[in-house]
Amino acid sequence: VGTVGKNLTVLFKSYIESYPTATSEVNDEKVPDPPKTGLADKPKTASKTSKSSLTTKKTTKTKKKAIGTSAIAALTTTKKKTTKKSKGGAAITLTSTKKKDKSLDKNMLTAQFESSKKKEKEVEKDNEQKTAIRNGVLRVITASTRCNLQLEAPLLELLVVFLLAYGLADVNESVRVAATNALRDVAASGLAKEATDFLLPLLETCLKTGNVDKSCFQDLPTEKIFGSTAASDNRKEGVVIALGAAAVHLNNDADADKIDETCDMLITALSTPSESVQSSVALCLSKLMKKGRMQERTEPLLSKLMNECLRGKTLASRRGAAYGISAVVKGSGIASLKKFQIVTQLENACSTGSSQEKEGALFAIELLSNRLGLLFEPYVIVLLPSLLQSFSDTSIHVRTAANSSIGLVMSKLSGHGVKLLMPAVLLALESEDWRTKQASIHMLGTMSHCAPKQLASCLPKVVPKLTESFSDTHPKVKASAKDALEEISKVIRNPEISEISSILLHALTDPSNSTSIALESLIETEFLHAIDAASLSLIVPVLHRGLRDRAATTKRYAALIAGNICTMINEPKDFVPYLPMLLPDLKGVLVDPIPDCRSISAKALGSLTRSLGEATFPDLRPWLINTLKSSDGTSVERSGAAQGLTEVICAGGASLVENVMRDEILPLISHPSPAYREGVLWVLTFLPSTLGQAFAPLIESSFPALISGLSDENEPVRDVAMRAGRVTIRSHGKAHVDKILPSLENGLNNEDYRIRAASLNLMGDLLGSIGGSKVSKSDGDTQDDIRQAERAQAQIALVLGPDTRKRVLSSLYLKRSDTTAIVRQSAVQVWKSVVSVTPRTLKEILDTLVGQIVTALASGHPDHTQVAGRCLGDIVSKLGDTVLPEIIPVLRDALYRGDIHTRLGACVGLNEVIGCSSKEQIAKYLEILVKAVKDALCDDLEEVREMAASCFQSLYVVVGDKVLDEVVPALLVGMDDKNSRMKSINGLTSILKIRSKELLPYLIPRLLRQPISANQATALGSICTVTGNSIHLFVSSIIPIFLSQLVALQDADMDEEDKERDEAMRDCLSSLCNSIGTDGVNVLVNEIASKCSSDKAGMRKECCWLFKVFIEERKEKEDFYGQIPVMLRELLYRLNDENDAVLTASNSALSSLSKTVSPEELVEHIEFIRNLIASMVSEARRRKGGVGDGEFLLPGFNRPKGLEPLLPIYQRGILYGSANIREVSAAGLGELVVITANKFLSGPFIIKLTGPLLRIVGDRNPSSVKIAIIKTLGLILTKGGASLRAFVPQFQTTFSKALTDPSRQVRIEAIKALGLLMPLSTRVDPLLKELVSNSLGNGAVSTLESAGLVAVQTATLEALANVLKKGGKKAKLPDSIPSALKAGRTCLFHEDEGVRIGAAKVIASSCELSSEGASEIVAELLQNETNSIEVKHGLISLCRYILSSDVGPILQTEVIEEIKELVVKLIQDDSVLVKEMAVTAGAIILGVDSDSDACMEFLEGPLLKCMSPKETMEVLKGIAKGLCIAVQLKPGMFTTKIGRSFLEAALENAMSGNQRVQLAYNDFLWLALRVQEGEEGLLQYTEAAMFDKAKKMKSLYSKVLIRIKGVEIED
Repeated sequence: VGTVGKNLTVLFKSYIESYPTATSEVNDEKVPDPPKTGLADKPKTASKTSKSSLTTKKTTKTKKKAIGTSAIAALTTTKKKTTKKSKGGAAITLTSTKKKDKSLDKNMLTAQFESSKKKEKEVEKDNEQKTAIRNGVLRVITASTRCNLQLEAPLLELLVVFLLAYGLADVNESVRVAATNALRDVAASGLAKEATDFLLPLLETCLKTGNVDKSCFQDLPTEKIFGSTAASDNRKEGVVIALGAAAVHLNNDADADKIDETCDMLITALSTPSESVQSSVALCLSKLMKKGRMQERTEPLLSKLMNECLRGKTLASRRGAAYGISAVVKGSGIASLKKFQIVTQLENACSTGSSQEKEGALFAIELLSNRLGLLFEPYVIVLLPSLLQSFSDTSIHVRTAANSSIGLVMSKLSGHGVKLLMPAVLLALESEDWRTKQASIHMLGTMSHCAPKQLASCLPKVVPKLTESFSDTHPKVKASAKDALEEISKVIRNPEISEISSILLHALTDPSNSTSIALESLIETEFLHAIDAASLSLIVPVLHRGLRDRAATTKRYAALIAGNICTMINEPKDFVPYLPMLLPDLKGVLVDPIPDCRSISAKALGSLTRSLGEATFPDLRPWLINTLKSSDGTSVERSGAAQGLTEVICAGGASLVENVMRDEILPLISHPSPAYREGVLWVLTFLPSTLGQAFAPLIESSFPALISGLSDENEPVRDVAMRAGRVTIRSHGKAHVDKILPSLENGLNNEDYRIRAASLNLMGDLLGSIGGSKVSKSDGDTQDDIRQAERAQAQIALVLGPDTRKRVLSSLYLKRSDTTAIVRQSAVQVWKSVVSVTPRTLKEILDTLVGQIVTALASGHPDHTQVAGRCLGDIVSKLGDTVLPEIIPVLRDALYRGDIHTRLGACVGLNEVIGCSSKEQIAKYLEILVKAVKDALCDDLEEVREMAASCFQSLYVVVGDKVLDEVVPALLVGMDDKNSRMKSINGLTSILKIRSKELLPYLIPRLLRQPISANQATALGSICTVTGNSIHLFVSSIIPIFLSQLVALQDADMDEEDKERDEAMRDCLSSLCNSIGTDGVNVLVNEIASKCSSDKAGMRKECCWLFKVFIEERKEKEDFYGQIPVMLRELLYRLNDENDAVLTASNSALSSLSKTVSPEELVEHIEFIRNLIASMVSEARRRKGGVGDGEFLLPGFNRPKGLEPLLPIYQRGILYGSANIREVSAAGLGELVVITANKFLSGPFIIKLTGPLLRIVGDRNPSSVKIAIIKTLGLILTKGGASLRAFVPQFQTTFSKALTDPSRQVRIEAIKALGLLMPLSTRVDPLLKELVSNSLGNGAVSTLESAGLVAVQTATLEALANVLKKGGKKAKLPDSIPSALKAGRTCLFHEDEGVRIGAAKVIASSCELSSEGASEIVAELLQNETNSIEVKHGLISLCRYILSSDVGPILQTEVIEEIKELVVKLIQDDSVLVKEMAVTAGAIILGVDSDSDACMEFLEGPLLKCMSPKETMEVLKGIAKGLCIAVQLKPGMFTTKIGRSFLEAALENAMSGNQRVQLAYNDFLWLALRVQEGEEGLLQYTEAAMFDKAKKMKSLYSKVLIRIKGVEIED
């Protein structure tokens, strides 16, 4: 052992001798340490970034204060302290200087003058030899520890102190590493197991101070021990490593305290401002976390470290705490991150913390990622948004920390992590802050160093985003994007792409100018190697830009490369991620307006489908089909889609093509949308050339669809169909004639002219391809054309065969006579292109052509028949006598033995033959032709007869009257034969259609011979159907005879033959009414009207019937509206007919008229109808005599549904007519109600009348309309009775509202109508309440103001009196009558006379309902002083209406006396109003007073004085009215002497000059003399009167009174 100690001492001294002096450490401090290796376990990148971050934080303070090797307290020392001594007594010089302190240190001044040579001698510089010696010594020490050499404690202590003082502080990095390894081995070896107790304090002291106690060195020199900051940091780092090694020997239970102590020591050391120390501490701390009680201390440790990391005062403390967090998490397990919410705290700090907190959080994220590696990857994804957000922070320190963190995080990510991180990084590119964008771009650039599989998956997303960043406004973002792309280009493995990578990069950075150059370079490049993922990432964005370029060439190049690129990739699936980018562009080019672009894009899609499989493009084929069908797209888009679809399905093979075409494409040809049909035809345009010979199986199924497209109503569809047909014929015509030709032949016979024309063009193309000719658009008569046609005809005959050739050429020749000009023109052009000499060819194909003509004639199709006929005529005109002998017999046989269609076709052929033959040829075959035409004219089928008539006309034109003389007499003879009658009639009618003017004068007289038989009527009816434009010339002969014959039959008993005649004549008249031309309508109507006034009831009835037939037959033509007034006049006059059958017929005709002609049209005649009915009623009253003003009922209305025909007209006028029409309609309807009996109005019919009136009365109508409506409603109430009870509320509301109308007459009619309503009303109380309220002026303000308050109040009082009088007994509420009485008393003395009179009537009516208190009420009111006119007039009005009411006769005598006194007083009043009412009351009281004689004596003088003719008219009329009322109360009261004086005064006034006065007194005399009972009253008067008075009375009686039918006094 002693030897060991000596040897160690020698080694120590050798080491110290080769150790440089302490002054050389200054140069050491100026030069940064080289990268550490070995035990430091710190990444180079992390070290560099850490140091940079440490030196950039608060640079001002670090310059002022240099931190030595002391503990964390040294960081917070004040500026005044300059030195601090360690335990060993060595002074540590602080290098900080105070720039602002101008005082000088004496020692510093002295040192400036010392000799420089002396300093140079003292300095011992290091060299390689000395370094080798020191390394050798350390290797010896390391080897001795590994030999399990046992050392005593002092020697072990010396060894440890030596290593701490010299080895760990060595200026050479390699020596320091060797010393650190030696110290670690010493601490970990068995040498230190028992010496742990004294080693730990030693290490702790060095860890705290950075220095070693020199007293432990024994005799070793200590002059060269470094005391600089760097040396202290190196010692601390080594101590930490040694502690970690020593901790291995600590047991969990026994050494728990030591473990805690060591841990605390390490935690404290984390504040050391040295990256290497902190890294070593963290490595050691993570190992200790699994020993002793450290697991229990995890939470407080993490809490403390997190607080220090986020809120530490110094940069070193925050970064050290971050190291500690990573170490604790690593030692305690990854679960602690979630358990103690580390990640959440870091995320919150990054998002919302201060700059200091953000920096600390970023430190923690960086070191956690570094230490945990892949384990921390899931949490990086969570923290990444906050991490990227930190790049936009305002603090440069935060941004620096973020930059450092992001670099380390990306270096630790796996491939899966890159995928997870990608969305957040791409999202950050959309940030508004350029720094965040720059960081994201930097992250994307680092992904180029991923593994190949990861690279292939991430580059499709990375490169496009980098490309987009070139458009950013910030230059640094652009520069970062460029750098990132250059990073990606460095990993390209394809040599060809690598050579042009600069061009591709330039195209990405400057796409507008360099895209086309890059595409040309790619096309020119010859690829010998497969394209890798990195190459694809640069190529695809260029293609993407090229496909979107405006230049057609650029788009073509890009589409071409996109289609072929899959062939140059080892694994085509690498291209799949780029499809979402390129596929939309290829789709866009596919619908480009330039055909070449569409073609290349379609081929590219087909190539991609072929390389990648259709499963890679699940949406491509549906998109193509939808674009094909899109109604919003253009024809170009559908063309591109069809071309693309063709390439895509062809890439799948022939079976796929067949399935898609038959199941998805071809069925769309019948779709109603033209876009669908056009799309199908575009597919058929491109498919034949794309599919080649494999298209042959599809020809038969696709050609019908193509043919149907040729007839489409949409022109673009037809154009595409023609194009598709020509493509098919050009590519498959010669090889598959047998499949194409049948479809074209069917198309030639199609009904649609477009198909025929297109089929002809295609047939020309097909024959041209077979014969080697072209369809000429010129005349085709040149020698070259003829020779070309000769060659084509020979070749066609060779290919098609003789039979097929004849059939095809016959069809072509038939089409030369087509009904459509364009078809004929096309047929001529095709014919000339394949036929050189037409007559020769016609003779060759004549048998086949005639067969087709006959077949077409017999087809039954009108167009085919016409075409065949024209063709036949053309042949006749060309071949003449050569063809006639063959054709005419065939047509004749077809006419006799053929079916319907054959006969019709034969007639068409005959017509054409006749028209195209010369006169000589016709004469030669005239007998056969005439016989055939006559038989055809008698054919059962109308179409055959029409065509035969055309043949007859053609013959007539050629031959003249000769044919007429041979045909018509034979037909007339046939009419007498029962068997041939109908055929003869058919023949005649057929001829009459074209020759009516010549034949009618000859036929009509024969058919009108009386008696008219059924055959004659039938024949005439048939003739009428075909001679409508000329038959009106004979109406004046036909109508009278037929009507008289019908009347004669109705008057006699008809047998079966008569019934047949009757039916036939009626059918004939119906046919005449239906067939007559518009010019003859007025003639027919006037002729019927002239017979309506016949004295024979039967004739009138038949005229009405014929009007009905005429109306029904002309219903659709509507050409008789101008004759409606004539028909209305005659039919309405028939409503007053005495014959019931005439009434029925007239009603039926009117019903037909109202149903056939719209009410809108008939309502224009409403005033004419009203005047007509009024005139008719007036005339009827006059004619029947004695009716006078009594009730008259019109017979036509007084029958079931008698009013039904006219009701719709009146309803239309009421509801929708103008104001004048509404007035006329409403008044006219009332007049109809008056002349109709109640029983024919009751029930539902009266409701039909009432509804429209109630609906329209509330509208804004003129007063005249309202008056008419209310009058009519009153008449309906009178007639309707109980059936209108359901309408009582509507009636009541309507009449109440009318009381407020501005028109006085409307209000008067409403008052009357309310009285008429009372018998039906069951609830009077609400009405009374409303009227009482309005009578007091409490109604709606707007309504009252509009009508005038006084006028409305007057009308309301009048209505209230009327309601009380006629319905007051139905009042059930106790307050109803008293409230009315109160209202009357309130208004009795109103300033308006109308209101006063109304109030008096209300009081009188109220008193009638409560007669017991009438006398008291009157007596009370009479107590009022008669000072004013209002009071006088109110009181006398009350007396007048009380006396004339039912209460008058029962008034008390005292009250009567008071009234008489008041009358006598007021008769002498100056006011005419008062005087008029007073004389009326005085006259009435004569009939009320029980003692009439005494009353007459009392009032005789005043009344007779007022009856003087010199008195005013109002007073005279008032006395007359009062006398009328009095005589009604007491009929015989004027037979006395005093009474005769009143009669004589009345006689004098009745013979006065004033007519109104005369009428008033005529009524009185009529009542007084009881004229209605006879002449007894007159005799009584004349016997007692003077002669002259009696004479005057008799004269008046005979001239006037006897004519009065009745007197009605309006009270």
